[in-house]
Amino acid sequence: MLAQYASLHIIVVIIVYKCYNQYNSQTKRNLMDIIISGLGAVGTTLMQELADEGHNVVVVDLNGDKVEKAVNQFDVKGVIGNSASADVLKEANVAYTELFIGATNHDELNILCCIIAKRLGAKKTIARVSKPEYLELFGNENDLGISLLVNPQYEAALEISRMLRFPSAIKVNEFSNGKVELVEFRVSGDSDLVGLELKNLGNKFKSKVLICAAQRDGKAIIPGGDFVIQAEDRLFLTATAKDISLFFKQLGWNKQSKDVIIVGGSTTAYYLCQELDKLGIHSKLIEKDRQKAEMFSQDFKKVNVIWGDGTDQELLFEENISTTDAFVALGNIDEQNIIMSMFAASQNVPKVITKIDQLGYYDMLQKSGIYSAVSTKNSTADHIIRFVRLMSNKSGSTVKRMFHIIDDSTEILEFEAKENFKKFDIPLQKLNLKKHLLVAGIIRKGVLITPSGQDVIKEGDSVIIVTLEEGLDDLRDILDN
Repeated sequence: MLAQYASLHIIVVIIVYKCYNQYNSQTKRNLMDIIISGLGAVGTTLMQELADEGHNVVVVDLNGDKVEKAVNQFDVKGVIGNSASADVLKEANVAYTELFIGATNHDELNILCCIIAKRLGAKKTIARVSKPEYLELFGNENDLGISLLVNPQYEAALEISRMLRFPSAIKVNEFSNGKVELVEFRVSGDSDLVGLELKNLGNKFKSKVLICAAQRDGKAIIPGGDFVIQAEDRLFLTATAKDISLFFKQLGWNKQSKDVIIVGGSTTAYYLCQELDKLGIHSKLIEKDRQKAEMFSQDFKKVNVIWGDGTDQELLFEENISTTDAFVALGNIDEQNIIMSMFAASQNVPKVITKIDQLGYYDMLQKSGIYSAVSTKNSTADHIIRFVRLMSNKSGSTVKRMFHIIDDSTEILEFEAKENFKKFDIPLQKLNLKKHLLVAGIIRKGVLITPSGQDVIKEGDSVIIVTLEEGLDDLRDILDN
């Protein structure tokens, strides 16, 4: 009888402990009241992700069917009406909302909504805008009370330009104002990396890079020194741009693209031409609309503008597609972009980047060997989600920047090392760090230190952490107390 009682007591303790851990995990970040105006592609993506994270979301749209569908399928509330109406926003309880997001397809409406929402009591506001003049006119933290302006086309152009700097990369992000790069790349079957243990990486390749995360068979891994690289692994590395270039050069991979063919004279292409000019990359743009082609020709003297149809194979051959370093498909129709990209890949163009709005096409592109795709809608949603996650960190959080990778299963965070850390000048190998966590970089006085077990954290450092655990709000949270 006593043994049965003891067993039951142990089971109860385990259940209570698990429930406490689950509750503690859910409360690591503050859940917020958020209003989303507009249920287009961006608004719907934001609604799904923010509702899944537990935030209290209210959606506002003129289309009653969209609102009803959202309320029935997700844990959100809905208001039917024009979000530029004060009465509609009051019905959505804007006076008590921490964040209002203007995500319709109309710049002016998004800006107006944010102004009204702020006047009615919203603490923070985000406006999605596409027209360059609004970014130039208002900027961020402007007098209108808009906390953040997000430009989908500009976000996509920046993403593409980063990939063209490292053509072997699938995706590139930045930390510490560009001092540190986070690069995702795929390991091919014939790569010199296959079969290599990470602890031997530094001996074989004389560059200071750190493999901080890996994806294998869809699973996220924080690799240790005995991790053996396999073909088809997705690896994530942190380093300076110079060291990444050296690492890829030692692998025999492509250097920065020098010549790029862009098809489609979109707003994204306009921003991309500006960015490529800064990087010294020669670009050739093909646009079938004569008026657009003339506009690009006038605004970009260094861009070789071709008036023609980018889906015409003969034209692409005339423009030497088979010898270009990169091909970027920025047309308005996903299917045409995919077909052009597949043709470019068949001509052995080293780097092919495709703009798609229907994310369902992404898997098809991957299977065809095209691994780099951008979505203006997805880039915008990602930017806003990062802003929301930083907002929802507990008061006093020292997180400076945050990214989610590998289907949101892994967080990469940049922390400021403040006085309350209390573990300064202790070698990393002597710190009791949590499991499934890695110190991926230390930035001290603007210089990246690729950390080893002997390195230490000093007050004022920026520290990059990779973890499978959510909810780290302070550098102290990396310690397993």
